[in-house]
Amino acid sequence: MSYQWTNLDCFVRRLTIVILMSLPLLSACAQTPAESSAQLPDAVIDWQSTLYRDHSLVGSVWHVQGNKVVSVAELMKALESSRFALLGEKHDNPDHHRLQQNILHYLIATNQAGSVSFEMMDSEFDNRLSALANQQFDSLAELRDYLQWDEEGWDWSLYGPLVAESHAAGITVRSANISNAQVGEVYAQPLDPEIASVMDDQAIEQLNVEIDESHCNMLPASQFPAMVRVQQARDHAMATSLAVVENPDRTNVLIAGNYHVRQDLGVPGYLLALRPDVLRSEVLSLAILEVSPESEDPTDYLAAYSERMPFDFVWFTPAISDEDYCASLAN
Repeated sequence: MSYQWTNLDCFVRRLTIVILMSLPLLSACAQTPAESSAQLPDAVIDWQSTLYRDHSLVGSVWHVQGNKVVSVAELMKALESSRFALLGEKHDNPDHHRLQQNILHYLIATNQAGSVSFEMMDSEFDNRLSALANQQFDSLAELRDYLQWDEEGWDWSLYGPLVAESHAAGITVRSANISNAQVGEVYAQPLDPEIASVMDDQAIEQLNVEIDESHCNMLPASQFPAMVRVQQARDHAMATSLAVVENPDRTNVLIAGNYHVRQDLGVPGYLLALRPDVLRSEVLSLAILEVSPESEDPTDYLAAYSERMPFDFVWFTPAISDEDYCASLAN
């Protein structure tokens, strides 16, 4: 089975038609930290995704190293004690964003959230984000317009509540991605050696394999080096955003696709390279994965990754679609 590309990076999203479901607009803009509650997120929510809701793994949290199911309270304790929390997602699944927001809400309510970085915002957002703390908004639409959000690339109804709650709580919001212009530069020239050397030969080989798979084996081999460079540059940028610590007693959060939060190939490696003072145990990676009717064994969902542990925890949800993206491209 192959599960690792259920989060489909932005390159694949340009090649496929993704089914987007809308979340109800939440009242995050009107919320203040004083109104927040430290109530633990529910393991079972009113799932909006429709497929495989009765699957035995739906709602469960899997501790990868411990090889066991743990409670949401145990996950929250681990998140609170981490210095960096990387929250993964499949971009088009609304339940993944609701779980992320529940976690973020809890960290804010417990005064534990330090900053929130978003893969969905690139360096072109930085000027607007630098003045965000001084802005007030009466609606999610006003916040969207101020940010000049890329609605075509990222569904605001999925991400707006996360941005709004962070802003309303006075939490620093940061961009975590490189711009399209920077992508072009990475395509055209070698990476800085300090970035290129973070991943060893085994990791680079794995990146080549998975980038090929993510593009349905349609990408010419000549494009692999450039694609790997772009992946590395993106992950380094996300790590750089996380590495800025305003309060060492709080947790910096990253919202990104599941592939980026991987311990073996993604952001954590670059973060540890940037911050030698940070321990591996202080960087927590949570993947939010859709269940498959093919298996009810949590370990099967990790079998398609590299031999190195990809995540610390996995939270399972129903699926938004069972479409075979590669098959649709072949037709």
